[in-house]
Amino acid sequence: MGRRRIQIKVKPNAPRSQLVEAADGSWTALLKAPPVDGKANAELIKLLAKRFGVPKSAVTIRLGQGSRQKLVEIEGIDGLD
Repeated sequence: MGRRRIQIKVKPNAPRSQLVEAADGSWTALLKAPPVDGKANAELIKLLAKRFGVPKSAVTIRLGQGSRQKLVEIEGIDGLD
């Protein structure tokens, strides 16, 4: 099992939470949580862990903690790129 990094555009305060992969391979995360006190980041980690079948501890936001553009690293998966 490997480690993959993906760029994700985050849109907080969405009607429902979901991950969307575009035809070009880019990712967008629609999050119900507001971008306050790390709530949106926590929801993003939970959503990615569920989507890729890994524990939350395997998902790390490497860049963009306070930004809508994030670089996320996910351990324990292959074939993401």
